[in-house]
Amino acid sequence: MILRLTTLQKGTSARINAPKRLLIQQSRAFTSIDDPAFRAHSTAVTENTSSEYRSWQASQNIDIQRVTQTAMVHELTQQVSRSIENVVPWFLNTMPAPYFRQVPESFRLDHIKAISAIKDASMDMHMNLKTHLPDGRQVLTFIRPGTMPGLLLNMIKELPFNQRSEEYMPLSRVQIYSAEDDSMSLNLFVYGEESKHQTDVTLTGSQILEYAQQVMDGSLPPQDEYGRPNPKPNNTFERDNLIQHMEKCSESYILRSDPRRFLSQIQLFEKVSGSDNISVSTEYSYLDENNDEHYWIDIALANTLPHYALEQTTKLLFLHSFDVMRAHLDNVSDGDNGTITLLRMLVTPVNGAKGNEATFNLLQQELKRCKWLNDSTMELVFETHPWLGVRRGEIITAMAAIMHPIMSKQNAIAFSKGNILETITKDRYIKHAAAIVDLFLERFNPKGPLSDEELEAKSKELLSIIDNEVEDTSAQALLTKMIDIVKHTLRTNIYMNNRYALGLRLDPKIMSSEDEAPRETPYGVIFVHGRRFDGYHTRFRDIARGGMRLVTPASPEQYALESAHQYEECYGLAFAQQLKNKDIPEGGSKAVVLIDNIGMSETGKDFVMRKSVKAFTDTILDLIVDTDETREEVVDFVGKKEVLYLGPDEQVIPEDINWVIKRAKQRGYDTPAAFMSSKPRAGINHKEYGVTSEGVNVYLDVALRHVLKIDPKQESFSIKITGGPDGDVAGNELKILAREYGDNAKVVGIADGTGCAEDPNGLAWDELLRLVNDNLPIDQFNPSKLGECGAVHTVDTEEGVKARNSMHNRVQADAFIPAGGRPNTINIHNYKHFLNHDGSPSAPLIVEGANLFVTDEARQLLFEEAGVVIVKDSSANKCGVITSSYEICAAMMLSEEEFFDNKDQIVSEVLNKLHNYAQLEAELLFREFETYGGSLPQLSKVVSDAVNAATDSLSVALESFSAEDKEKLLPLFRFHLPQTMADMSFDKV
Repeated sequence: MILRLTTLQKGTSARINAPKRLLIQQSRAFTSIDDPAFRAHSTAVTENTSSEYRSWQASQNIDIQRVTQTAMVHELTQQVSRSIENVVPWFLNTMPAPYFRQVPESFRLDHIKAISAIKDASMDMHMNLKTHLPDGRQVLTFIRPGTMPGLLLNMIKELPFNQRSEEYMPLSRVQIYSAEDDSMSLNLFVYGEESKHQTDVTLTGSQILEYAQQVMDGSLPPQDEYGRPNPKPNNTFERDNLIQHMEKCSESYILRSDPRRFLSQIQLFEKVSGSDNISVSTEYSYLDENNDEHYWIDIALANTLPHYALEQTTKLLFLHSFDVMRAHLDNVSDGDNGTITLLRMLVTPVNGAKGNEATFNLLQQELKRCKWLNDSTMELVFETHPWLGVRRGEIITAMAAIMHPIMSKQNAIAFSKGNILETITKDRYIKHAAAIVDLFLERFNPKGPLSDEELEAKSKELLSIIDNEVEDTSAQALLTKMIDIVKHTLRTNIYMNNRYALGLRLDPKIMSSEDEAPRETPYGVIFVHGRRFDGYHTRFRDIARGGMRLVTPASPEQYALESAHQYEECYGLAFAQQLKNKDIPEGGSKAVVLIDNIGMSETGKDFVMRKSVKAFTDTILDLIVDTDETREEVVDFVGKKEVLYLGPDEQVIPEDINWVIKRAKQRGYDTPAAFMSSKPRAGINHKEYGVTSEGVNVYLDVALRHVLKIDPKQESFSIKITGGPDGDVAGNELKILAREYGDNAKVVGIADGTGCAEDPNGLAWDELLRLVNDNLPIDQFNPSKLGECGAVHTVDTEEGVKARNSMHNRVQADAFIPAGGRPNTINIHNYKHFLNHDGSPSAPLIVEGANLFVTDEARQLLFEEAGVVIVKDSSANKCGVITSSYEICAAMMLSEEEFFDNKDQIVSEVLNKLHNYAQLEAELLFREFETYGGSLPQLSKVVSDAVNAATDSLSVALESFSAEDKEKLLPLFRFHLPQTMADMSFDKV
């Protein structure tokens, strides 16, 4: 064990007598506490060897030197000995009993030595010790004078917390102690996971097992010696179940846990196991000699950052005037679901606070929210306006986020996201914002919601007050818009106790501005505001299907831009989905989740993305499932049950899909397997089977033949692609090009997030397919495989970024397939970059494998000015959503095992149908294009509108059909299904 101490000197001469504050900082040198120099406190005196200070040493007489040195060592040793003799009795008498039970002896000795040295030097009792354990963990011990409220919070703020580093070790254990005479706080923070040793938990946990057996036998009295109720028999306390649980725990946690506490925490663990929930319990502990009440608060938090959980919990307790006297934090494995953090705190009310039932009910409610609150909300309710409370603060920051894409259209600077929140939370206006939030809470209070008439009357009253008291036009506009949001909210989960985020089912009209050009209004919009993310789900029909994409900007500036355009992106994608869903029963929808994981390590970024997916989808379930919980806590002004279907899009991974399906089942969704498509086992994974790319390539093939008069089976052609070899659409398109055309297909350029590769003679197919098969991005292209004119550019240089960003414009090709990239990449402001100096296009044909890569205006101008023929996204990449629709049909008609046993045949039949759907529309589009002219994107929209209009009319007509009439339509339904599915379970239709 290596124990180190850091000192911050206040002067350079009288170093021993000067007060010292000990800080843990990796940038400063640490001094071993066992060094003789530290024990003797003589470093500053003996280091100077200049002649000016040597005369007293009697350098001419070695014997005198030796005697002097011996005398000094003896005197200093005696001083230390006397100091320790004084400190040890005081330390033993003043530290609480749990400290001696739970802290190893070696640590206690180190603490005594350090405190003795500090007291002997008359230094401030303010030190940090850093210990390295043999298994690589670090223990930081903070010792501070006194036990004033807020001291623990200040210590936590000093702790190292760097998610940006891959080397960062998570906080794994915390032990907080206060001296009984209030003279000192001593806290231990352990970083890094404890090594798993093959220990016999029946031995380390023998006291726990014995206590649990007494509980199960009923041999314990109703209360323990302190008057606390003993646990009641529970299946969780069975010996085998306890042993299984203890095998997930660290040895130190088992050894230092009181048996009663251990069983209590197991019950909390079980409540959140397999989820991302939080469970809280409170218990009266004792009265001290000053008649101050003490309470234990136990919290179990699934899949949280322990440091963050500790800090936010401590902040909330401080806000509610509770001082933390003792605390323990431990992490326990929850298997495949991750880790559960167990936090136990002994608290006492201060500053006149009371530990009554109402206080603890509110505290429990807000403790459950802390894990899921955004930093802006935490700052608002803990620092700027603590009187608001967590619930009101969360609504204010959510409304600010909703207003950003609406108001920024009027003035992007005045109504930036930061300015919006700053304005409505200014001291002059916060009372009005709080009043609007109170109106929102009244409107959706399950115990007595406001009627439409009451809402209108109270809204007018608030508007009148704002008009009279708020002179600033920007503030007035924002507060007025907040009232509009209240009036346009139809459903919310604000009163649900275990929600992961705040969700609002909005009337889509709220998202439009009066000065906008008329456009189709969506059927419904859901907004979700959570920790580090905001998300929209937009749909154009009652029952709708579409993907969920995660947007993770690389910089704060880019994040601000994405926030302003987030709803427009979601609207555009959902509208494009509505057009492409013409071949299936469901309408179009899309979800866009904007995530702030800027500057984090790759591990941290992934953690935030996975948490955001969970919070976003679980909040949608809050608003659409019909359960006892939602009927009691969600006030509904929609008036009908809503059905949504999600699918994977950018940055959604199989782990997300599995969690969403599992969660939908837990939450009582009617058809959980249908809630999200592309399931790894019981689904048709888009990337694995390349379903979207199969359709894209059909349109490419038909377009090459009709537009460029190239037979790709017989003639050579060149192509450029955005989207990496490791991507879904781009990677699979590369495989299909090689499969269908071989060397006839020359890929002259590929760009993705890592860089680009270019070769006018075509990139080597063996290397491209290696990247695809190994799931690698383009920056991994082997330069030795390039031709004489080839190049690989990576984004770690400015030149590489420029080359990547311009590849789709610069490189000359017969066809361009955008199969990845951000929406609106080619727009009305930059479309000319796609043209050569002579006005000819860098590619005369574009087949849109990615959605909205080219804006409507740019499409039309490229066609009019350069004759570029563009196959619109709603046609070119429609096969992905058709596959998802078939997958959901299978989930409704077949069991998981039935589907899996017949999966290969079903997928083969689906792929055949995809080719047929794509071929039929492609031939229709080019036939109409050659016959009547006009731009191809306009023709694509006409076809979609015609089919969707027919679908809407049929939907209305079917409502009046008799059972006999519907029977006559069954052959059409059967024809729509893959043959195997129809043969197995058509009777379920």
